Amino acid sequence: QVQLVESGGGSVEAGGSLKLSCIASTYPYRDNEYCMAWFRQPPGKDREGVARISVYGRTFIDNSVKGRFTISRDNTKNMLYLQMDSLKPEDTAMYYCAFRTGLYYGRPSGDYFPYWGQGTQVTVS
Repeated sequence: QVQLVESGGGSVEAGGSLKLSCIASTYPYRDNEYCMAWFRQPPGKDREGVARISVYGRTFIDNSVKGRFTISRDNTKNMLYLQMDSLKPEDTAMYYCAFRTGLYYGRPSGDYFPYWGQGTQVTVS
């Protein structure tokens, strides 16, 4: 069982930055293949994949945030991060981190990530 807890959300003006963090309470798959991702769900819209990173460090960034968002991880601390720069009002959403065993290719889909955090709200005005 992997438990995830996000933090770092808040309210910011357009053009500002936030850094989201996600800590995994257990990492039973530390030595195996896995993938972690960030999703978001804007108000009144479907959840969408934003970025993912594999155990090998390979990343995917969705075109909607490419050049503005950066995904990274610190395996020594069981941490996942999402650095968000040049924020826009359309980035307003609940942001979730997620985990799956095995690799994943392309834009992350929530159907294939069984472990989720509770979310952290990001509001850009």
